[in-house]
Amino acid sequence: MNATPASKPPVTRFAPSPTGFLHIGGARTALFNWLYARHHGGKFLLRIEDTDRARSTDAAIEAILDGMRWLGLDWDGPEIYQFSRAARHAEVANALLANGHAYRCYATPEELTEMREAQRAAKLPMRYDGRWRDRTDTPDLPFVVRLRAPQTGEVTIEDRVQGPVTVQNAELDDFVLLRSDGTPTYMLSVVVDDHDMAVTHVIRGDDHLNNAFRQLALIRAMQWPEPTYAHVPLIHGSDGAKLSKRHGALGVEAYRDELGILPEALNNYLLRLGWGHGDDEIITREQAIAWFDIDAVGRSPSRFDTKKLDNINGHYLREADDARLAGIVAPMVGTGDTGLLTRAMPVLKTRAKSTVEIADGARFLFDTRPLPLDEGAAALLTSDGIALVGQVRNALADASEWTATALEEAVRQVAGDAGLGLGKVAQPLRAALTGRTTSPGIFDVLALLGREETLARLDDAISGRNARPAA
Repeated sequence: MNATPASKPPVTRFAPSPTGFLHIGGARTALFNWLYARHHGGKFLLRIEDTDRARSTDAAIEAILDGMRWLGLDWDGPEIYQFSRAARHAEVANALLANGHAYRCYATPEELTEMREAQRAAKLPMRYDGRWRDRTDTPDLPFVVRLRAPQTGEVTIEDRVQGPVTVQNAELDDFVLLRSDGTPTYMLSVVVDDHDMAVTHVIRGDDHLNNAFRQLALIRAMQWPEPTYAHVPLIHGSDGAKLSKRHGALGVEAYRDELGILPEALNNYLLRLGWGHGDDEIITREQAIAWFDIDAVGRSPSRFDTKKLDNINGHYLREADDARLAGIVAPMVGTGDTGLLTRAMPVLKTRAKSTVEIADGARFLFDTRPLPLDEGAAALLTSDGIALVGQVRNALADASEWTATALEEAVRQVAGDAGLGLGKVAQPLRAALTGRTTSPGIFDVLALLGREETLARLDDAISGRNARPAA
């Protein structure tokens, strides 16, 4: 049963639990919900399921909101906090109790443990046996409220991703709606919130598929409209195992802060994990909104591939505005000079796969003199290397203008006079100017440092003032 006529715009929701950061799998779920709503001109809602008071934290809530904003997944209206609606959840449970669709269960924890142990010993499915389902006595004891679920027949969910899925009602049990302290359970809260928020499409991970049948029993008991379900396969690691931290299952903030991924790259990559549009790999946000529909999501788990993410990120880095990248990289290299970074960005971002790599490549611009030398650079500045650096220093000092053409001509002249290839001269020159063996092209390095800083760094190398690694 579809919740709404096809002409009515859909309402989707993302409902994370704030017991940790925004996980990469959760980010993809949020993206799919956001795209479906935007594609069909509907609403995308955000609900923070903070009913686990022991584990929910303000820091985790802020991390989720920050991650959503960074990814550009804006939600319609204010976010909803589930715990604040506990009274409404209990109200629904009591209404079900009043109309006979729920009942009080006075079974003690010890009795339930004994029941489960007996079922385990008999190799039976462990589920509540309904011992208080038809009793009418009301002892003065603590009780929980359970749903009086159907016991016969079957229920079929026409899942938009999984297809039709059928479960026998006998396989389900009378799950708890209210605990003995009167607090609502997750199963109850989710259903009530989805109804009150007018959610029409529940798009979530397929680990929730079993929950859907229990929740549907509650929805039908309340005679509420049934949502359309779409249970998306989970993301696996590159080895096919369940995604874990060793595969790259990090919080979204780690992809931004530690791995140097741009939000548009992460969105693009997550979109292609389980959904596709022909052979298109690079998909803009506008294209994603225009093309996305849930029916194109595959039924098989997708595999997380960090190399592919890096390649996509490299593409977006090359396309990104230089001033924007400079603003991202400046704190990473400890400078406020975004002007120099902006000028350097066309060179720095050419082969980079992350903003971390860009920052690493840019540090030589802001190192204070005398430069520390890494082990490789120190090995290049032998007496012969320093002699070459001295010759280049004199040639550069005599250059009439500080342009790429003039600088290249001067360095090539030194190499030619010494009977060496350009690389043999560029290697010690790079070590003297950057303190390392890798950098942007040597002529770009010269142009970016400028005449005064270049000559000063070369003088330091010639005089041996640079700090060398310990032997």
